[in-house]
Amino acid sequence: MTEPRASHVERATAETAFIVDLILDGRGSADVATGVGFLDHLLTALARHARLDLAIAGRGDLEIDDHHTVEDCALALGAALDRALGDRTGIRRFGSAYAPLDEALARAVIDLSGRPFAAVELGLRRERLGELSTENIPHFLQSLATAARMTLHVDLLRGDNDHHRAEAAFKALALALGQAISRTGFEDVPSTKETLGEAEA
Repeated sequence: MTEPRASHVERATAETAFIVDLILDGRGSADVATGVGFLDHLLTALARHARLDLAIAGRGDLEIDDHHTVEDCALALGAALDRALGDRTGIRRFGSAYAPLDEALARAVIDLSGRPFAAVELGLRRERLGELSTENIPHFLQSLATAARMTLHVDLLRGDNDHHRAEAAFKALALALGQAISRTGFEDVPSTKETLGEAEA
């Protein structure tokens, strides 16, 4: 029987504390409490559409602002993803998807390469969505890519409503991630170098 791909990560600093439990081959259940409501909404969509089972419990110095909370949540989730993938044997590695939400359309492309890089263009115009600063949405994605050791491109192709634009981006990310982490049935590392290490592939 195939070993479950799961991880548990605890990240604590003087500014924040997060606990993340992740199952890659899940059903899309989410129990997310970051202290930032709209971030919880985006992460719930990510789990549902990538079919991850995800639990995140955290607190941050929201009396200052939401930056540290958003960043450290992303780093903890990225570390959990990296840990659950292990040596990345037998994964599809690449994923790409479009996701619409009404008038908004987003595209996400992923390579679980072991090399962290992110290019994110969302064009958000509002200062905040709920208690989440919109400048921290691309920062979340960049931090996630760093800790997960993946290459990530996310682009908003069109849209007027920033709630729709941000949610479409996370749904596209979810669909692409679901593809990239899926098992191929082959017991090898999908790289000509036969490794997806820190600076390989």
